[in-house]
Amino acid sequence: MHAQIESNQSTTHDMLVQAGLQFFFSLADKWLLNVEQQRILLGGIPESTYHKLKKTGTGNLSADQLDRISYLMGIFKDLNILLPSEKAANEWVNKPNLAPLFCGQTALERMLSGKIIDLAQIRQYLDAERGA
Repeated sequence: MHAQIESNQSTTHDMLVQAGLQFFFSLADKWLLNVEQQRILLGGIPESTYHKLKKTGTGNLSADQLDRISYLMGIFKDLNILLPSEKAANEWVNKPNLAPLFCGQTALERMLSGKIIDLAQIRQYLDAERGA
């Protein structure tokens, strides 16, 4: 019984990783992110690990890395609710923002600090903007 529970948890985790990576690499294309930016958003992973994840679409992701992808999913979702088109939503991350959170930076510049708290704060900001 215990082995079956562990197997189910492992399968669920593998499915989360696969779906998360599929979303992440799709988002990276939409946001026109280069490899270095993608590595930073995933928590500063080594280049060899990045290329393995991209090639296989699966691998070992830490809870921190899954959290990062989750925040990016929320940011993407919020932007597509708030803005009139997917194009506008994808461009928003590269536009300077005068809101106090950004101090004139783009959202992407803020996200590329490498700190997960910045992803969380941008997600919270966008949730508040849409009244969630």
